Amino acid sequence: MHNYHIYGVGAALVDTEIEVTNEDLSTLTIDKGVMTLVDEQRQQELITALSDHLVASRRASGGSAANTIIAASYFGANTFYSCKVANDDNGAFYLSDMQAAGVNTPPNSGSNDGITGKCLVMITPDAERTMNTFLGISETLSADELYEPALKQSQYAYIEGYLVTSDTGRAAAITLREWAKAHGVKIAVSLSDPAIVEFFKDSLKDMIGEQVDLLFCNEAEALNFTHTATLDDAINTLKSVAKQFAITRGKEGAIVFDGTTLTQISATPVTAIDTNGAGDMFAGAFLYGITHGFSYEDAGKLASYAAGVVVSQFGPRLRPEQHEEILEQLQPALTMA
Repeated sequence: MHNYHIYGVGAALVDTEIEVTNEDLSTLTIDKGVMTLVDEQRQQELITALSDHLVASRRASGGSAANTIIAASYFGANTFYSCKVANDDNGAFYLSDMQAAGVNTPPNSGSNDGITGKCLVMITPDAERTMNTFLGISETLSADELYEPALKQSQYAYIEGYLVTSDTGRAAAITLREWAKAHGVKIAVSLSDPAIVEFFKDSLKDMIGEQVDLLFCNEAEALNFTHTATLDDAINTLKSVAKQFAITRGKEGAIVFDGTTLTQISATPVTAIDTNGAGDMFAGAFLYGITHGFSYEDAGKLASYAAGVVVSQFGPRLRPEQHEEILEQLQPALTMA
């Protein structure tokens, strides 16, 4: 009997999302479309330079895996999340936001001195998201933040690829993977970001180990990670890395592999205004689906639909009530309905 459908681990970041122009990014020498780690001074410089853009901004608990776990929780999954926040205002806000989403966290979370991580999310008119992240105390996330009693009662352990940027975070991910294997818990990993794959490929492979049960990535990440030039070649190579996987392809939809069958999933026709959180939402909806009796095809349909909704509005997450609405709207299209 599993108390939790998904146990996640990842960075805890308080997000501030703003609209910018391509010229803003160029002027401030910000690499577009990827996540870049910065120190607090650089992040503050950017916030000051873009202060006239911050009028409509709002903060939200974030981090890639956190967005995924929150989405799964709002769809109806029982979830648990390990992260590291400080005993500051942002840390208290973060834990309160997670609790409001129904996500459980380890005892004594938020008891550390330091600065809670912050992410400046910049959205350009083409809906592309660019992130500059100050990890703060998240950079020291370690195995000390893991909670084995909850893990061993979980169906899936979910690990974000961003953890590879921190030595202690990568070690924590490996520890979680080893614990999961020992307790018969399935392991799911997200490659997270094209820049992560480009600059931390070898460390990612160490974090993943011989083979995971489920891998999430987008097409660019799949090609880069497998050193291949075509999607077909990437798919064949990924089969040795993961027993099952899902590859998101933006307007082209997604491809899911359940260990036997490769299925093409159509994209939801939408006008994208903000792609921030699309992959996180896909993973959260997909994990909800496969832990609640959905086939991989149906889980893919749900995930693709939910990702389409999230990119059609600002912010990496949906409002709580939207999750139930999506399930109701999509039910006639699901074979298991």
